[in-house]
Amino acid sequence: MAAAVAKSKHPLKNQGTVNSKVLLYSLLLTLQYGAQPLVSKRCVRREVIVTTLVLTCELAKVVFAFFFIVKEGSLKELFQEWTFVGSVVASGLPAAIYTLQNSLLQISYKNLDSLTFSILNQTKIIFTALFMYIILRHKQSIQQIGALFLLIDAAVLLTIGEGSSKGSSNGDPEQILWYGIIPVLVASLLSGLASCLCQWASQVKKHSSYLMTIEMSFVGSLCLLASTLKSPDGETIRQYGFFFGWTPLTAIPVMSNALGGILVGLITSYAGGVRKGFVIVSALIVTALLQFVFEGKPPSLYSLVALPLVISSIFIYQKYPYQVQKKEA
Repeated sequence: MAAAVAKSKHPLKNQGTVNSKVLLYSLLLTLQYGAQPLVSKRCVRREVIVTTLVLTCELAKVVFAFFFIVKEGSLKELFQEWTFVGSVVASGLPAAIYTLQNSLLQISYKNLDSLTFSILNQTKIIFTALFMYIILRHKQSIQQIGALFLLIDAAVLLTIGEGSSKGSSNGDPEQILWYGIIPVLVASLLSGLASCLCQWASQVKKHSSYLMTIEMSFVGSLCLLASTLKSPDGETIRQYGFFFGWTPLTAIPVMSNALGGILVGLITSYAGGVRKGFVIVSALIVTALLQFVFEGKPPSLYSLVALPLVISSIFIYQKYPYQVQKKEA
């Protein structure tokens, strides 16, 4: 009887530990996501080559992930279990997708104000839920579907508002639309697909989150290096050097972004892609506060209208999860 009681307590203890980790990772990721747009705009000069930022960030991710693997003492075990085929299946495609996503985000950072970027970036939740259903057959309740449509409404509102001359603060709606709004929306779609693939690898294939980060960074860097052979960024690097436009402050957003990538992998592994997306949205409050404090810029009317829509969608989505029917169970 005592043994049975002990066994019944163990899963609860493990679940409590997992929930504590998810909460901690979520808080850290909220701070990172909230501050990242402002940090990038303040520390990265416009002439900095986007490819060099992404490549350096991927290298930083590898260093951080390797450090955490060594710290938890699982290096030998992971090395013994690693296979080339398993690595390609689990990390190859997500790596290529995330590399393209990061490049699009770097472009968007420079052409949108921080709060607009953060709100539009949350549309990744919609695409994550869609791909979760298509690939992993995870269903949503009617209330959750309604919550996702609220999020779509917020994104459309911002697209119309910030893409117009009245909603634009720098008077160039064409640039805002094509180099700000569209890149972040495409990046959100790619993020949803990659997040679903990562969740499949970590939860179904039991692939280590840290190892996946290293593999994805390595593959993504190779894809990016190959693209420099013909891309404009490659020409600029060959002409002016890898660190053209960099200052010591440029390393700050690079390191911050790398740590954010580690946290995203951990939350996806423990809690899933959709839940990860909704905890990130709380970064909007951090972004709005920091933007007002450091730039003296109050949120635009479109952002003020869109923000409660986003917050309401989070609340509804979390409160009314899909209930598994008896036949399905």
